[in-house]
Amino acid sequence: MSDRLFIFDTTLRDGEQVPGCQLNTIEKIQVAKQLEALGVDVIEAGFPVSSPGDFNSVIEISKAVTWPTICALTRAIQNDIDVAVEALRFAKHKRIHTGIGTSDAHIRYKFNATQDEIIERAVAAVKYARRFVDEVEFYAEDAGRTDNAYLARVVEAVIKAGARIINIPDTTGYCLPQEYGDKIKYLMENVNGIDKAIISTHCHNDLGMATANTMAGVINGARQVEVTINGIGERAGNTSLEEVAMIVKCHKGLNIETNLNTKQIYPISRLVSSLMNMPVQPNKAIVGRNAFAHSSGIHQDGVLKNTNTYEIIDPHDVGIDDNAIVLTARSGRAALKNRLKMLGVELNQEKLDLIYEEFLKLADKKKDINDDDILLLAGADRTLNHRIKLEYLQVTSGVGVQSVASLGLNISGEHFEACASGNGPIDAAIKALKKIIDRHMELKEFTIQAISKGSDDMGKVHMQVEYNGHIYYGFGANTDIIAASVEAYIDCINKFKL
Repeated sequence: MSDRLFIFDTTLRDGEQVPGCQLNTIEKIQVAKQLEALGVDVIEAGFPVSSPGDFNSVIEISKAVTWPTICALTRAIQNDIDVAVEALRFAKHKRIHTGIGTSDAHIRYKFNATQDEIIERAVAAVKYARRFVDEVEFYAEDAGRTDNAYLARVVEAVIKAGARIINIPDTTGYCLPQEYGDKIKYLMENVNGIDKAIISTHCHNDLGMATANTMAGVINGARQVEVTINGIGERAGNTSLEEVAMIVKCHKGLNIETNLNTKQIYPISRLVSSLMNMPVQPNKAIVGRNAFAHSSGIHQDGVLKNTNTYEIIDPHDVGIDDNAIVLTARSGRAALKNRLKMLGVELNQEKLDLIYEEFLKLADKKKDINDDDILLLAGADRTLNHRIKLEYLQVTSGVGVQSVASLGLNISGEHFEACASGNGPIDAAIKALKKIIDRHMELKEFTIQAISKGSDDMGKVHMQVEYNGHIYYGFGANTDIIAASVEAYIDCINKFKL
């Protein structure tokens, strides 16, 4: 009989800590429902004490999903736990995830404490959390760099205090797979009462080994994996859910099974990418645009004869339809609605009609419409309630002439116009914008990303603008990169705390 591997998804907590990728509560609920459809066992919904937004998101996600366990993160502090308990009050199945740093670096520099004091604080936090919930998970932060003998002492103490899941994070992504696997094995063999708890992995990708370390942990006895969609997360990211899921599915000899419906992987990958404005790299395993593409003549010949020659995964197993309907300007609403549904987005008729009109305009400009284009259009209605909107933009530019831009804005129903010259068309357009929005703003970061390879494809612009001591993130998408840049700047301004 196969062992059960529990999937703990932290996309909405650790994944959302990436700068510029914050979601509002409605978007988080949308992702949480897709995670439920995917079949994850645990959704880490947030860190409630960190902000009112996180607190409210945990409450609303608890109401929105039914069978997954909803988990709230805390530090080993009573107030953190009290706030988490309050946030989890509507959860059908609830878990508190509390913990403390255990490496020498954390004990000495972060806590200015001793090893024994850290164990005392860990035990006290677990006991306090157990007063409110049956499921308490303990994390030993920076366990990857913690001495194994001391780590075993900590784990044994918190299990005795009532922890039912023990998280062994490689917080800095430092471990080698053999090293991390040996650490899990050491705990399995040297901790009294280890049979009363589930060991969990939580690996970061700083050295590109998150998935390898996670699987080394599983092979040596871990039975919960903490993962994110597309591997998003702090710094270089976390272990990718899709990679672990398909490794387990492909390698039957591991005798491990999950509750995942892997056909939901691709739709939720695209949804998270779109909502968080984080493009998936083309060569990303499982969900990248090129994951099932073959350009080499030798590969093409082999695949045409038998897909097993170069494909170890059936694209359909991860929700990729290799016979997808091709969308063009002649496609109707039904085709667009079907494609959106395949990508995990369901809309009412009113929103579908609005997006369909934008779809037709885009289809007239492009030779083909891809999934990223569709998801961008689906998210376009987020600007409908913005106070400031771009009405028109006209730019004159060329070699040997100065760029000049004129634009019109609608600000709460009033119309404003301005014209400016600049060092290039984007600079001119932004200077014209600043003439209307007369505030001290500083552009901190400006990134342009082409969704695919054609000159007529959508361009995505990400911006960071500093205003009044705060950093604001903006996003724009358009076939005209100058327009996308102005839209991204306006997106930032609409978020200003005026």
